[in-house]
Amino acid sequence: MRGRAWRTALLAPLAACVLTAPPGNARAAQAQILIDAYGDSTTLGISCNEGRCAPQAQNAVAYLQDELQTHHGDRVRVTNYGVGGTMATQLLDGTGNRRAGPTAGLPWRERLTASPARIVLINYGINEVMQNQTPEQFYAAQTALVKTARALGKEPVLETSNPMPDNRLNARLASMVAMTRRVAAEQQVPLVDQFTYISSLPDWKTLMSDGAHPKPGLYRLKAEQDFQVVEPLVRRLLDGTL
Repeated sequence: MRGRAWRTALLAPLAACVLTAPPGNARAAQAQILIDAYGDSTTLGISCNEGRCAPQAQNAVAYLQDELQTHHGDRVRVTNYGVGGTMATQLLDGTGNRRAGPTAGLPWRERLTASPARIVLINYGINEVMQNQTPEQFYAAQTALVKTARALGKEPVLETSNPMPDNRLNARLASMVAMTRRVAAEQQVPLVDQFTYISSLPDWKTLMSDGAHPKPGLYRLKAEQDFQVVEPLVRRLLDGTL
């Protein structure tokens, strides 16, 4: 009886310590940060070779996850929701490819509500050019995507499209890129300006596999730019300071 009383007296303070331990940093240290990447075929990771185009395992989203996990381990996971041929308006209203995952046919608000992701990457612009959408339509769609994500407690990150080798199409794409920059500035969300970065690379057109899709080496460079913007957000979420 005396032994049981002794053990109870010893364990009581320990139990109190567990109950009263500050939860903030401990919870943050164990949390997993989920990131959803939404976009077109350049998010999906399509590359072309001798006229044949297909998704590649070596894409910007996969490279980004590798880099984040190198720094933070399995506490970070990035899911690729890129769908070839789609536009921001389709992501918003849920009319993209419904075969691209169980929530792909849902409107944006419903889809995000069902997602546990803390960070959402948004990359569109090329198909808006190819489908003759106006910059104003693109601006309205991206603004709605960002505002909805913020309202649901997500951290949106906008990304401009990579440039296109065709000068005429690229000039039209620059107008879409300007809208992405405008939304990022107005809504005060992080921006990965791939268009500016890639356009500054010497002979960047040789890094493209066709008129829209990068080769794997350029996808890796895109991921490095993504990492510079996304990793500080991940670190702050893990530390519990965001």
